[in-house]
Amino acid sequence: MKKTFWILLFVCSQAALHAQAPHEIDSLQKALKGSLPDSTRVRALVRLSTLNQYINFNASTRYTDEAVTLAEKLGVPELKVLAFQSKAYLLTSSGDHSNAIHFDNLSLENDIELKDSVKIARDYNNIGNDYYELGEYDDSFFYFTQSHRIATAVKDTFRMLVAYHNVGRVFKELGQYQRALDHLNLAKKMSEKQKDDEGIAYAYDEIGDVQLRKNEYDSALATLNRALELTRKLHVNSLEPKVHSKLATIYLAKGDFQNARAHYDSAYTLNARTKDRFGVAEVELGRGIVYTKEGDYAQALSKIENSLAVAKELNARVLEIKCFNQLSLLWEKKGDYKRSLEYYKQFKLLEDTLFSQEMQGKLIRDQMRLETESRDSQIAYLSQKDQNTTNALKKQEFVRNILVVVVALTVILLITVYRSGRRRRQINMLLLQHQEEMEKRSEELERLNQVKDKFFSIISHDLRSPINALSGLLDLLDKGAVSETELPGHVRELKARFNHTRTLLNNLLDWTLLQMDKLSLQAAKIDIQRIVEENIQLLGSVHHKDIELVNEVPKNTIGFADSNTINLVIRNLMTNALKFTNDGGKVTIKSQEKGTQWVISVADNGVGMNTDVLKILFDKTAPYTTRGTANEKGTGLGLILCKEFVEKNGGKIWVESEEGKGSTFYFTLPKAS
Repeated sequence: MKKTFWILLFVCSQAALHAQAPHEIDSLQKALKGSLPDSTRVRALVRLSTLNQYINFNASTRYTDEAVTLAEKLGVPELKVLAFQSKAYLLTSSGDHSNAIHFDNLSLENDIELKDSVKIARDYNNIGNDYYELGEYDDSFFYFTQSHRIATAVKDTFRMLVAYHNVGRVFKELGQYQRALDHLNLAKKMSEKQKDDEGIAYAYDEIGDVQLRKNEYDSALATLNRALELTRKLHVNSLEPKVHSKLATIYLAKGDFQNARAHYDSAYTLNARTKDRFGVAEVELGRGIVYTKEGDYAQALSKIENSLAVAKELNARVLEIKCFNQLSLLWEKKGDYKRSLEYYKQFKLLEDTLFSQEMQGKLIRDQMRLETESRDSQIAYLSQKDQNTTNALKKQEFVRNILVVVVALTVILLITVYRSGRRRRQINMLLLQHQEEMEKRSEELERLNQVKDKFFSIISHDLRSPINALSGLLDLLDKGAVSETELPGHVRELKARFNHTRTLLNNLLDWTLLQMDKLSLQAAKIDIQRIVEENIQLLGSVHHKDIELVNEVPKNTIGFADSNTINLVIRNLMTNALKFTNDGGKVTIKSQEKGTQWVISVADNGVGMNTDVLKILFDKTAPYTTRGTANEKGTGLGLILCKEFVEKNGGKIWVESEEGKGSTFYFTLPKAS
């Protein structure tokens, strides 16, 4: 269920909101000009953001950003949660789910600090929704089930039904329609029992979508019209454009282009009002499909390419898949089979990555855990009930016996209690020891499982790329579609892909050995100037950009560390600098003597990074990666390896960067004595 469905701060009736908004906005703005306590100011800014969302979105964003800055300065967890939730909500409304994840995670961290289980369940749901909208269905399923587990533990019926609803949405996207309907209908019944009309509207929307995907157009039309009626009645502004888009899809499938275009126009207007770029991009794709079916290929191409550009910018991979598929069909209709094949390969590659076997396996494990937890709850309830009955019978028997022989029973009871206490202490000690052993084994297995998951994730995602490229080239050669003049260019591109894959494999194997404590380091004297020069020669022969590599490390710069790992650190930092530097740029490697250490720096004049990226750059729990200036891919493992190898050699690593002006990575090494 969408985030706005249950963030209490943002689900108030929009009718009442619009009626009171002008007066309340004016009052709050006047109050902010005066002297307010900082905590009151944060709450006023968040309220102003809410009131302005459907009136002045830019003002709403400005108030939220001010609230976030002030809340972080104050450091009060409750205020930070309020501000972070407001920011995440606006980002979600505008379709920027990638950045919304960051603020929802910040909210989760503070709610964990506050030990507020109800809000923790809410945060897990919000994060799951962000991953759902990005097409990361394995991650979204995990967070939705975590939300359900916590809501069940605290007996929060409302958030339990939200979790059921959202799990149903995941099953819908995976094509498991019966399971999806089971969860969605259960959530709808729970909403009806609680007289939650907004929850019923969301249920109708998703149930109608399942019927649409099953090609049950008449049933889907009736269900979605009921959702639209409730949505308009309740003024659920975030849901209405989505219902319009689904209705447009039905009319498109039925060949009624006039009604399809009318619903797309309504969805476009509503999404544009809240600056929901993701929603607008979905509508543009739908319009492109309409134009394709009408034979207006120029208009269709423009709309679909606009949608694809936004999808790539927002990292909306499901929307990317749909765009690539439609572009493949469009170019096939235009008779350009070569372009059609190129887009089809991109469509299949992204689809295979998104719906990989690894993701399916993870979903199955999470699903089994959810079902197991449900069964365990039932077993625990029955066991408790049986235990209560047993205790009652024992108590009655004890009373009867004590009335018969009070003195004898007292002696027996004292002896029994004494012996039982000793046995319980012994058993408890054994249980504690066993529990500690099990926890250690569980932690080890979890760590190894994480290594395995990450290993196969990277293999399934990044090692497929050069194989697909080679396959595409062979297809074109087989069809005679590649001339002799074009062949060297394809070969160079293929060579670059395999060089990337070789680097990936080296990093991946080193990282795996490191995680499993199988990598031993042998410290010795190393010539840093020579290592840098060798890497300049190596990278100069394989990278295809026009970038100057400059070695300003003086001779006799001798460190004391493991040669192989430091060589990898320097090579990875230089590769990273090349990746994010445009043609004509420059990468400079320097060293500086500082006490008993050398400070090595790798500086570029490339694209640089913002402060949000700098905070998570070396986070090994969630490696950060983005494409380079020439669309180079990465996994995020390189910088994590650099950090761990530098620290294992007794140094530290950090980065300084300014967006648009380049980055400089520094690390320290002990000097040779």
